[in-house]
Amino acid sequence: MENKEFTYKGLTINGFLAILLVIILFVAMFYCFMLAEKNTAFVFLGFFFLVLFGIAMNGFIKLEPNEAKALVFFGKYSGTFFKTGFYWVNPLLSKKSVTLRARNLNPEPIKVNDKAGNPVLIGMVLVWKLEDTYKALFEIDSQSLAPVVTTSARGGSVRSLSLAFENFVRVQSDAALRQVAGCYAYDNADSADELTLRSNAEEINERLVKTLNDRLSMAGIHVVEARINYLAYAPEIAAVMLRRQQADAIIAAREKIVDGAVSMVKMALDKLKDEGVVDLDEERKAAMVSNLLVVLCGDEPAQPVVNSGSIY
Repeated sequence: MENKEFTYKGLTINGFLAILLVIILFVAMFYCFMLAEKNTAFVFLGFFFLVLFGIAMNGFIKLEPNEAKALVFFGKYSGTFFKTGFYWVNPLLSKKSVTLRARNLNPEPIKVNDKAGNPVLIGMVLVWKLEDTYKALFEIDSQSLAPVVTTSARGGSVRSLSLAFENFVRVQSDAALRQVAGCYAYDNADSADELTLRSNAEEINERLVKTLNDRLSMAGIHVVEARINYLAYAPEIAAVMLRRQQADAIIAAREKIVDGAVSMVKMALDKLKDEGVVDLDEERKAAMVSNLLVVLCGDEPAQPVVNSGSIY
């Protein structure tokens, strides 16, 4: 989308110098009214200065760091004012104040279906800021999205627009999160090489940031960072999935125990053979292997039986 934002290049005067000029205008107006008794022409001149004074007072702009004002001349966009400090511009320009500071958004977790169709609860936190004032103010209907804020005129307007942008980001982030979460499974139960929501956080976050920026670019909003901060199965399947995870953990533990037991049995047989402790035939080896595996793989402590007789 074409960038239509540009910096205001019209008449700009230092604000303190403009105050001095306005004071001179006010004194001239007061002096004309003082002379009105001698000549009625000074009355009209005084009212003329009064009108100029009222118009001139509307031209002052005060900006703090990371603030901006979009200037509009009777419906025509005249540029965005970015200079920090106190200035005076054309008083006939209407001024729309916006903030360019970074803001957080931490919406409530939402329920989505992952790639496997399992309902999961997923939440995220993102950092965003306004980059293009033209798109933010004129490409989306920010005025109707803004809630009514009963505060001062200037502060209420800025706060109202900020809430409008936040509502826009909230809706789009909800859609983006659903889109990204639906492309991945919760975990890698079926394939160890597949990206999952639970084990591939960095890759998922990068895709989430890209998806959000694609959706929010129309509003001149840039997402600095987005991260999944909450992930869980939905309550209706949480108990079943917990049992499945427990079963997977038990199977993995059993596999490790069996691998260790087999290696220990092999080591014992090799040790007995190399050191010539005892000469076992195949039947006795099979019995020894069976007994050792029972002892090493059993959940309960083994009860030894001492055989004092001959093994032959």
